[in-house]
Amino acid sequence: MSFIRPEARETLWQWREVLAAALMFLLGLKWAYSAAGFTAITGWALVATGLIAAVIGVQRMRFRRGSGGPGVVQVDEGQIAYFGPLNGGAVATSELERLALDHTSKPPHWLLEQPGQPTLAIPVNAEGYEALFDVFAALPGLKTERMLAELQRRGPHQVVIWERADSRPEHQRLH
Repeated sequence: MSFIRPEARETLWQWREVLAAALMFLLGLKWAYSAAGFTAITGWALVATGLIAAVIGVQRMRFRRGSGGPGVVQVDEGQIAYFGPLNGGAVATSELERLALDHTSKPPHWLLEQPGQPTLAIPVNAEGYEALFDVFAALPGLKTERMLAELQRRGPHQVVIWERADSRPEHQRLH
């Protein structure tokens, strides 16, 4: 028997990182202002860590698209695997050439391209999709805020979120 309604539990679960960061921040403030010496220094460190964790928590919250989408995503030792009802595949993150977001599909899909492999399309709400945030954030040069903004946009379009710098021939580069 649960004392929290399922809708409230779901909302709290969505905000879990932000709530934990707020608790960390408040505990740090308490230690920083009510103690002296090493405990006060630890309190200020906890305040700074809480602020950073809150920013990351808000980004993760914006990345979440609900659940119940088709298929399952699994990230293991630098490899993204998707097992869907109609298709699937795997991409090595070290070999990833391009990451795109396709809003023309319902639900929208992440498109992961690796040379010599077919493009891997992963629904944004597939089971286990939250692990993709850390993988995408670790891509060199990826702008997380741009990715999150594109994820919020609506309309039938496809946009390249990230592309490996050395994947284009020299004559096609703008910079």
